[in-house]
Amino acid sequence: MTKEQLGQLGKTLWAIADNLRRAMNADDSRDYMLSFLFLRYLSDNYEAAAKKELGPDYPKLEDDDRRPPLAVWYQDNADDVPALEKQMRRKVHYCIHPDYLWSSIYERART
Repeated sequence: MTKEQLGQLGKTLWAIADNLRRAMNADDSRDYMLSFLFLRYLSDNYEAAAKKELGPDYPKLEDDDRRPPLAVWYQDNADDVPALEKQMRRKVHYCIHPDYLWSSIYERART
């Protein structure tokens, strides 16, 4: 992440924490925040590993296409998905379907 992205993430996290504090106690809001941070971490690592694994086959999307590149690859290469997921389990020890990646959830929340 760039310094600008880290700064924006920090501002966003504080804003979320402020909103949650109004709606629930601090322990509950902490649980939500940690879950979101963990999902973001896992998603970023998974997407980076998949990009490395797919190499030149990793889709390059237009700027206005808000879908995760991995979702496009899954759609275009349905027969190869089990092989990729098997390889990802070997490399990073887990799989995340593109619908559940942080970028997908973030995009659904924006719309």
